[in-house]
Amino acid sequence: MHVAINAHLLAHTANFRRAGVSHYVESLLEHLGEIDTSNRYTIYTTKGVDAPALGLPSNFSVRPSRLDTINPRIRIPWEQLIAPALLAKDGADLYHGVLNVMPLLARVPSVVTIHDLSPLLFPQTFRRINRMYTTWAIRVSAKRAAHIFTVSEHAKREIVTHLGVNASRVTVTYNACDARFVPVSESELAAFRQRRGLPARFLFYLGTLEPRKNIPRLLDAYAQVAKTYDVPLLIGGGKGWLYEPILAQAERLQLGDKLKFVGYIPQEEQHLWYGAASAFVFPSLYEGFGMPPLEAMACGTPVIASNASCLPEIVGDAALQVDPHDIDGLAAAMRRVLDDADLRADLRQRGLAQAARFSWFETARRTQAVYQRVARR
Repeated sequence: MHVAINAHLLAHTANFRRAGVSHYVESLLEHLGEIDTSNRYTIYTTKGVDAPALGLPSNFSVRPSRLDTINPRIRIPWEQLIAPALLAKDGADLYHGVLNVMPLLARVPSVVTIHDLSPLLFPQTFRRINRMYTTWAIRVSAKRAAHIFTVSEHAKREIVTHLGVNASRVTVTYNACDARFVPVSESELAAFRQRRGLPARFLFYLGTLEPRKNIPRLLDAYAQVAKTYDVPLLIGGGKGWLYEPILAQAERLQLGDKLKFVGYIPQEEQHLWYGAASAFVFPSLYEGFGMPPLEAMACGTPVIASNASCLPEIVGDAALQVDPHDIDGLAAAMRRVLDDADLRADLRQRGLAQAARFSWFETARRTQAVYQRVARR
């Protein structure tokens, strides 16, 4: 079997593209490489992401583009016009589009990963042209794909409901934490705080700055907490789209040194930021999966999470869940975690157990099984 995978969103640059889908693709490829040494894989990547950068086994061939396909204006034509020709030339038996889209003119069976339906369900959080193309591509790809992957049972239910897809055509392949997301010794955390100039206690958010992450309400809730608690809120994450209102809200609240935007955080440091925090706060309005709360739990950090979309499925009973529209409730949850050492210890133990339930090896195994089934058919 020869599988071609569109990995053009694998970005080895320090910006928001290293989050989300890029991490999913990288982890999937790494673990497919560990479990499958017999089938042949061709991995299409963006300019500059070559075989040494990925470190895959010999049955994986990496084909970097000459084009900067991280840019959607270039990637979309590649997906729809260039990919079908490459698939025919390379003799692929199966194509995997890892972000919502498959090439409509491809003459080989295609599977697609639909991570969420945010362009359909939260259209106001996207620029118009992005929303129009992505919505169209999701609908058409879901209809034509030989099989669909998604990353949570909640996302699967939405795909079945809103796209009219039979549930038997959708397989859930959960995301998971990498091995580095584990509790770190207090001495190492103390050295990290000193190196980064971090306080002994702080609240932490990590995620792309974009509308559906609900950061303005987080800022409003934290403004209540900041009146009586000398515990800063640090917001990590690259700028996505329509992030300007977030920065404007921060300016209006005038929280001074109690609020800091620390920017993009490299993957190799994220576990230290999680571990050093007193609590992790993630009030997102909508997620397909929601990696940051899972990573925080794996690091032993108490988590406050939204009770919306898939997040209750991911955090289980291991986090305080709050209505993402309830600013007062979010502020109360932050105060509660900061005040109650026994609660923090309980959330820590529950979080470690919950995070251990998710495995990239299982995701790769389920993915490869679908490849085999579709290719045989």
